[in-house]
Amino acid sequence: MTTLTHRGRGKSSDKKPDGEEDTAADRDLNDEDANDSKEMRLTLMEEVLLLGLKDKEGYTSFWNDCISSGLRGGILIELALRGRIQLEPLTVRKKRLLDRKVLLKSDAPTGDVLLDETLRHIKATESAETVQTWIELLTGETWNPFKLQYQLRNVRERIAKNLVEKGILTTEKQNFLLFDMTTHPVSNTTEKQRLVKKLQESVLERWGNGPGRMDRRTLALLVLAHSSDVLENVFASLADDKYDLAMNRSKDLLDLDPEVEAPKAKGTEMIWAVLAAFNKS
Repeated sequence: MTTLTHRGRGKSSDKKPDGEEDTAADRDLNDEDANDSKEMRLTLMEEVLLLGLKDKEGYTSFWNDCISSGLRGGILIELALRGRIQLEPLTVRKKRLLDRKVLLKSDAPTGDVLLDETLRHIKATESAETVQTWIELLTGETWNPFKLQYQLRNVRERIAKNLVEKGILTTEKQNFLLFDMTTHPVSNTTEKQRLVKKLQESVLERWGNGPGRMDRRTLALLVLAHSSDVLENVFASLADDKYDLAMNRSKDLLDLDPEVEAPKAKGTEMIWAVLAAFNKS
């Protein structure tokens, strides 16, 4: 599990038909944050990878072993925000987020290859699985050979190609002595700066009354950036006093009890369930 590090001092309720409900969920997804760029729509996975990439080098830190599972958690949250999956309802025996299974709500295509592949996996399972189990299955961390079929392969490269198609990254070949590696330097720094600024403001100028007033996608991105060990990249450009404030507020947010927070705001259960899963791992 990743940890937050601090810089040294030297430095609507009516039921709709399925198709209509899916469309409404996607529309809500787009309209949720009025300050987001209207020209560019990125998935949570694309945003996490963009935050983790070194701008000029075009690859994530070799020491980061958290981003793979973080991206899988992002897939589950993205599907939930789009109204495709949900946690099973609370019961007397299943109150904890980590005990509740992921249920298919709609198999309507999202238009994103990774999201739709995950939807097919969830639909194909004979018995429902928990959030933590799905993160493990999608990452390939299972001892059951019959469940290796649920692993999502080449996720980082596939997400990077999406960002190349959207004009945010470019593709290059770099030689690392013993091998060549495809890299994806950032070509649209404006989009990455917009994303970084959005997250910085969420824990500084727009903190307000804390996470309770935060929009779902921003909350999800903070959780995923932390789980993927790229959150410090977001605050690295801040002055020391603002850096410390941002890190402290992020820690306050991430130290909250997911079981207590999940019922407070509609549509956030999957976000808190993913955080709970990473806290346990």
